[in-house]
Amino acid sequence: MHRHFLIHKPYGYLSQFIYELKRKKKLLGELYDFPENTMAIGRLDEDSEGLLLLTTDGMMSEIVRSKKVEKEYYAQVDGLITEEAVELLRNGVEIGLHGKKYKAKKYITKRCKATILESILNLGERGKKIRDERHGPTSWVSITLTEGKFRQVRKMTSAVGFPTLRLVRVRVGNIHLNDLKAGEVLEVSGFDV
Repeated sequence: MHRHFLIHKPYGYLSQFIYELKRKKKLLGELYDFPENTMAIGRLDEDSEGLLLLTTDGMMSEIVRSKKVEKEYYAQVDGLITEEAVELLRNGVEIGLHGKKYKAKKYITKRCKATILESILNLGERGKKIRDERHGPTSWVSITLTEGKFRQVRKMTSAVGFPTLRLVRVRVGNIHLNDLKAGEVLEVSGFDV
């Protein structure tokens, strides 16, 4: 019998259960007593927050990570993002891919959904303060992808001149973050993505 979980991953946690390097890191296992063989479906980097799905079912992981399932992010960006910048995001922008398998090659992101947000869900306070108004205005944009390259949303907003200050995944397929608070875990019977 497989088990499935929704978690609101807080800022500052790794999307993993084991970290073997010397620096001390906060791991998902500190938030809940997950069963053995639990795996995160996809990842959120240490500086990102929001909806993360966990399961003991490898097949479910493959289904959710497929390019058929949308992932929606809210990005708080530096400055007041323009409709022109959002249109560039929608049509695909060039970002750099790094790592052994990419050898620092350039990549054009696939078309996506992107809109300027006038208001956002109550996401709660982030674990680490971003900055205050003295450093200029910020704005929010929703970006919905069906792909997931390393730090893709951050690279995309930066490519159009609006670096990401805060990144929150709010939806995976039909599953929404809703009222889960940072660090909260909810066991569910399965995922209807």
